[in-house]
Amino acid sequence: MSFESERNIARHLFSQREDNFEHASFDCEMAFYESICSGDIVLVKMLATPLCGDGYGVLSKDVLRNLKYHFAISAALIARFCIKSGMTTETAYQMSDYYIMKADESNSQEEIHDAHMEMIENYTVKMRRVRNSRIYSKQIVRAIDYICAHLHNRIFLDDVANYLKLSSAYLSRLFKSETGISFSDYVNRTKVESAANLLRFSEYSDLEISNLFCFSSQSYFIKIFRKYMKMTPKEYKKIYHMPDFISNNTKPL
Repeated sequence: MSFESERNIARHLFSQREDNFEHASFDCEMAFYESICSGDIVLVKMLATPLCGDGYGVLSKDVLRNLKYHFAISAALIARFCIKSGMTTETAYQMSDYYIMKADESNSQEEIHDAHMEMIENYTVKMRRVRNSRIYSKQIVRAIDYICAHLHNRIFLDDVANYLKLSSAYLSRLFKSETGISFSDYVNRTKVESAANLLRFSEYSDLEISNLFCFSSQSYFIKIFRKYMKMTPKEYKKIYHMPDFISNNTKPL
């Protein structure tokens, strides 16, 4: 590195210190990418932050170009994390190329932000399918997709069976055979796992979380949470709560 380059970098670092600029937490960044690879769309939406928000460096003085540069970096990183977690290289790179091109053709900040969220959600859904397809039949993968897409509603076996064009009795047997637990237990466990993430990364109360996931009552939510986590929601939050992750953006959609 030339002396001139070193001097310019030193000036840039000094300028950032003068402005009290800090890059986003590395742990927060890794948690976000890992949430995509896990296929947990609720957690992804909690941890996702708008491009060029707090903690983002400035890569261009032009606002749109700065967004597009950060978009390309985000797409490249997400693709590589997903490849490492089992997505095929071709699929990951095709998606990355598509979304970078979409961002490049955008003419407004809103279009770029919308494309970024669409990309994040698409990678997350595909990663959930990648992970589940290693274990379950196509019918059960589709059933799990339905469950994950409707966590904020009451989920009934008959509704999923109708969606899959199967009889309820057959789906119930198939679900128990492949997952090892009943349909209702799987739904409750999945809701509890997402509720646990809210307790870790947000300030939502037991009642708010119970309502968010459509449990019949707060007391029932606590009972089901204790069944799978071996402790109450309050006990879990006391142990695992991570306030450093909390921002105005960590609200489930």
